[in-house]
Amino acid sequence: MSAFGNTFPFYAGPKPTFPMDTTSAVIITVFLTVLVTFIGILPGIRGKTRLFWLLRVVTSLFIGAAALAVNFSGEWSVARVNTNTTYKAFSPVRISADVGLQIGLRGINITLTGIPVQQLNETINYNEQFRWHFGQNYAEEYVEALEKGVPDPVLYLAEKFTPNSPCGLYRQYRLAGHYASATLWVAFLCWLLSNVLFSMPALIYGGHMLLATGVFLILSLIFFSTATTLTPMCPLRLGSATLHTQPGPAFWITLATGLLCILLGLAVMVLHRIQPDRLKIFFNQSEVEEMEKIAGAEEGELLGPQYRTSLESPGDQDRTLSEAPSEEPQREPESSL
Repeated sequence: MSAFGNTFPFYAGPKPTFPMDTTSAVIITVFLTVLVTFIGILPGIRGKTRLFWLLRVVTSLFIGAAALAVNFSGEWSVARVNTNTTYKAFSPVRISADVGLQIGLRGINITLTGIPVQQLNETINYNEQFRWHFGQNYAEEYVEALEKGVPDPVLYLAEKFTPNSPCGLYRQYRLAGHYASATLWVAFLCWLLSNVLFSMPALIYGGHMLLATGVFLILSLIFFSTATTLTPMCPLRLGSATLHTQPGPAFWITLATGLLCILLGLAVMVLHRIQPDRLKIFFNQSEVEEMEKIAGAEEGELLGPQYRTSLESPGDQDRTLSEAPSEEPQREPESSL
């Protein structure tokens, strides 16, 4: 069924691949740019405050980048196997290839790489994506792949995730992905709010929001894990080998970030109770309080002496009218007639 020089009919050829997901690459680039910008102003900060400030910035940007990048990552669950499998439909010819499956919150990604890449006078290197996120139809993308003539191993794995497949993987991973994505957005908003609170004299509430960030990150893992724990995984057999899924890099990054947020949030809450002064020094809040005290003293000097006396001795203001000295008006002497 080859045409146009050993290529599948209607198939435009292998897509150019990027070393990582482009959306995640953009997010990481933006946060790295922000980090470099903050490092550029680091020499203007003096003393130990410089180290504390750098630690806060690096930790906060890591949490924000991780919470946002894993939401668009396609490596929440991965599987890879080397096998001898059929290559074309209705053909007994088999190839040796490396087959990879990546399951994310928005769809799946299937890779097929020949070992070696050049086999049967063709370049076997395919990377196909099938999405089920809002506004996208997985079934239509699968039909388009059939019409283009995608290799048989890719179509076999994609068919297991179709809505009409008896495996039921589509419903499990689609619903779990929607709920996990929603909780990740809430975690990202909590992270933004915690940064705002940490920049204000409200450190305890910033710790609460950081704790909430970690809780929602862990909840996203729970929602995604229900797709594989409640129902056994449908067997994915390719030739003599079977694909077995396991948690991917995005899963472990989310777990590590969630635990980090929970520990940092609890640390802020504990330090606020037992060592509030040191906590203020770490967040550079002590200098702000000193500036407020100095400003308040300068405002007091602007008052007149009579007002400063009344402010310095508030006990005099509590005297009742009966205690105040009474001044009787002097009577004029009566004239004798």
